[in-house]
Amino acid sequence: MSSAHWLFRVAERAGVQAADRPAIAPSTSVRDAWSKVTKSLGINDRQLATIVAGHFRLEVADLGAADRAAAESVPETVARKFHIFPVAQTDRQLTVATCDPTDLDAERSLAFASGRSVVFQVASPGEIRSALDGGFANDSALESLLEGLTAGSNRQQEEVDFLEDQGPDSVSEEDAESGPVIQVTNLIIREAIEAGASDIHIEPGREKGKVRIRVDGVLRSHMELPMIAMNRVISRIKITGKLDITDRLRPQDGKARVRVRGQAYDLRISTLPAGGAEKCVIRILDSTQNQTLEDLHIPEYELKRFRELLRHREGVVLVTGPTGSGKTTTLYGALRELADGKVNIMTVEDPVEYDLPAITQTQVEKKQGMTFASALRAILRQDPDIILVGEIRDKETAETAAQAALTGHLVLATVHANDAVSAVARLADLGLQHSTVASALRGALAQRLLRQVCPACAEPVRGSFTEEEERLRKAYETDPVVRAVGCSECGFTGYRGRLPVQEVMIFDARIQEAIELRKGHATLQRLAIQGGMRTLKDVAVNWVTQGRTTLVEVERVIGQMQDHEEAEERKGPPRILIVDDEEEARLMMSTLLQAEGYEVRTVEDGQKAKDILVHDPDWSLLILDLLMPRMDGRELLRWIRGAVDTMAIPVLVRTGKEGEEAEAEILEAGADDYLTKEMQANRFLARVRAILRRSAL
Repeated sequence: MSSAHWLFRVAERAGVQAADRPAIAPSTSVRDAWSKVTKSLGINDRQLATIVAGHFRLEVADLGAADRAAAESVPETVARKFHIFPVAQTDRQLTVATCDPTDLDAERSLAFASGRSVVFQVASPGEIRSALDGGFANDSALESLLEGLTAGSNRQQEEVDFLEDQGPDSVSEEDAESGPVIQVTNLIIREAIEAGASDIHIEPGREKGKVRIRVDGVLRSHMELPMIAMNRVISRIKITGKLDITDRLRPQDGKARVRVRGQAYDLRISTLPAGGAEKCVIRILDSTQNQTLEDLHIPEYELKRFRELLRHREGVVLVTGPTGSGKTTTLYGALRELADGKVNIMTVEDPVEYDLPAITQTQVEKKQGMTFASALRAILRQDPDIILVGEIRDKETAETAAQAALTGHLVLATVHANDAVSAVARLADLGLQHSTVASALRGALAQRLLRQVCPACAEPVRGSFTEEEERLRKAYETDPVVRAVGCSECGFTGYRGRLPVQEVMIFDARIQEAIELRKGHATLQRLAIQGGMRTLKDVAVNWVTQGRTTLVEVERVIGQMQDHEEAEERKGPPRILIVDDEEEARLMMSTLLQAEGYEVRTVEDGQKAKDILVHDPDWSLLILDLLMPRMDGRELLRWIRGAVDTMAIPVLVRTGKEGEEAEAEILEAGADDYLTKEMQANRFLARVRAILRRSAL
């Protein structure tokens, strides 16, 4: 019995008997002897592992619950040499799975490599082998992965060159700069650039990580990688961005520059600890991009109004919108248009995204004390004519920008706000006085980006609408023209490229006065619309009618704002004040409107209406007759439009006159719409609904 392999002896002591004992020399490695013992004893790997663990008073390893961080504490070469797999670790102890608890050399080597005392658990050689292959991706595995990713493509001439690439000398650099790691990293960056992605997301998982790319504002899955391969790719990216690859416990930011197909791109790199691993996000910037306002496909009406704002030589012009809505691109296009060689243009940005010729660009460097506010104060001593502030995000920057505007400089800046009107409240929230906002602001542009349907696969809408199209056409009061389908050219999304959606608010005297009196969003919105502003919704729907995008896409981008508007409307029914000296007319209109759920009040002359409006100006609509005793409709209308509290109330005039001359007279007097007294009930209600929709928030 003494000549038998110790695995047999342990099994026999546990009561397992073999009919035939194969000749296995005692010196045979446990890995080689294991399968022969299980076969001769008629048991499986798990049963033998349980027997061995019981004999040595150890636990059976659960490799499915292994801690990923533990694997990183043991070099792959050591783990494969001794055929062990790290399962868990503490500050003082490392637990590993082994098939041979008698291997003292393994215990000593692991203790030296990890700096911890070693505790064995038992697993079969096959289980450990699978864990090693899944937990450690060696270069050969990466090469196989690379072959699969590039199968069928000829990319030898499409290298990615990192410019000024110098990594720190460290142990981890050897793995991060191995050939396959570099090739996989280059492949990810190259394919993202070729797809027109703005960002690359490298996200950890339990066993595999995902690479996603943001194209046209939407993330799409790109590839999956084993976690050890992903960790090496992230280390490679951190080296190119001159980050500390040994520090995985703190967020880091860096940058790199690459050249793909002869074109240079800037990469902004951000890493973040995530569940024992790291997530890495790379923003891709084409620093040579040279788009003008004409190149951005801004609708002609909004472009004309925006250029009207850019003609100012003093004041603040704001661009608002969420991250990734194209604010910076629009402002850079404006600067290219303004840079005629006769003005001194300077910028302060974080970061400087595009190189602009003949323009002085300053990078925010917080570690050196260069903030937006301090850089802006320094710029004011450089005799600028036009200043771009990358973002107004605090009181100090807001006050400095306002001061610059009030002392004869044109300041272009971005703020985070939902729409153009909300820019006023945003500046007030940052600490500016309302009087300063009214004096300094010249206008605001709000922006979103809609995905454009792919011209290669878009289908015209024919026949009946789908259930979703029917719902959306009612919500947006327009019919869809095309449907997004999906093909290889658009990555099977149905969309390719994006369309700008803007609303441009120009601050006239009425709006400035309303801001000084601290009027709310509703009043300012109505005044802006009366001043010619088309809302984001209006512009988006116009792209739908042109067949350039879909209502589904409009709902995705603009829908959240619509929900806010509907919530505002749910606060109560619209309030309508009817001013007419004809009792029968008042009764007819109030009956029709109350049946629709509106709150209605009626008076018989203009003076009574004025008395009501002085004390209660919060009305959704005023229906006004022109010919009345005491104060007629024209006089009341002039007073309404001249008072700040009432200037934004929509007014619908009823008149007995018809024709173009009467229409022009009424509209020039300040009415929003008019109707004749002989108009039928359904047409009367349709006019009321239309004017309420136009003025609704």
